[in-house]
Amino acid sequence: MTGSIAADLDDVAAIEAGDPGEMLRAVATSAAQVRSGATAAIEAGVDALAEEGRPRAVVVTGMGGSAMAGDVLAALAAPRSPVPVVVARGFGLPGWVGAADLVVALSCSGSTEETLSAGEEALRRGASVVGIGAAGSPLAHLTDRARGLFVPVTAVHSPRATLWSMATPLVAIGAALGLVDPPADAFEATAERLQGLALRCQPGSESFLNPAKELALSLAGRVPMAWGASAIAGVAAYRLACQWEENAKAPALSGVLPEAAHNQIVTFDGPWVGTAQDLFADRVEGEDGSARLHLLLLRDGEEHARVAAQADAARELAIDRGLALTELVADGASPYERFASLVGLIDYASAYLAVLTGVDPTPIATINALKSTLRAGLPL
Repeated sequence: MTGSIAADLDDVAAIEAGDPGEMLRAVATSAAQVRSGATAAIEAGVDALAEEGRPRAVVVTGMGGSAMAGDVLAALAAPRSPVPVVVARGFGLPGWVGAADLVVALSCSGSTEETLSAGEEALRRGASVVGIGAAGSPLAHLTDRARGLFVPVTAVHSPRATLWSMATPLVAIGAALGLVDPPADAFEATAERLQGLALRCQPGSESFLNPAKELALSLAGRVPMAWGASAIAGVAAYRLACQWEENAKAPALSGVLPEAAHNQIVTFDGPWVGTAQDLFADRVEGEDGSARLHLLLLRDGEEHARVAAQADAARELAIDRGLALTELVADGASPYERFASLVGLIDYASAYLAVLTGVDPTPIATINALKSTLRAGLPL
């Protein structure tokens, strides 16, 4: 990515032309997704799961944005859950999963190959099964065969734009099982937070007032390295990397402190940071000589004291070395709302970056080509 500008982000017509698949419009449905997801969970009867007793472990299986919903539950559950919450990406299940465990299978389309494989394995092993996905789908039929609970979800766009429809019922399931704090008004507060971001980040909002446009502009031509300073901020950092890759078709790195301070931080001294006078400037610097690596610190009010100190020290080291730096601070009363305050901004920014650099955010041609090749049984 060279940082060349293909569209003026203060030109609404240019934004619309650069986003023919309406990714920005899909992101704007996030608040509605939280509300509909909470309603779908209630109507499906997730509260009844508590009557079956607490499982030995909860395994969330899915791919892409669906699996990320599992990451959200795992991060929310980590401080208080009496049982482990494990996210399984891929075919099958961990060898220890059995009849005492609950497997929650997530697939926006309800037809994801890997997720169905894991669901079938759960059925064979006698594990309890809960499904979240499209009504009438293969996943819905599999859940029915397992005599499990199914939460129907209607996709508003691509799976990556349907995160809140998938994550909200899953968090409601976690609350019913006593793995996370009861949501109470947290879902509505999260929806209101996302609704406020939709107003601030809408295409008609000028760049100097629009935090998502501002973030996209600051990251054009850079490789972002996002670090979360808490479990939930770490999931947001991973979300940024995924959205940069799928929406903007651009590389990004993600990490979580304190682990990132034991490896990724060494990039501060590498050739991806520096001025135009550096030895490797012609290979890794932008045309204007700016540093190519850009550190994003995603901060959270519930950081461990030592992790907070690491984040502060990393910020000072980055400044000292001339590394481009942005700090985003989560806001909200509940962890779910704070997660939304980060991810809502990230989702808009990734779509604006795509439009800014002349990339349609919606298509995933390479993923589809890979799937077609596999279906045809052709050599890769």
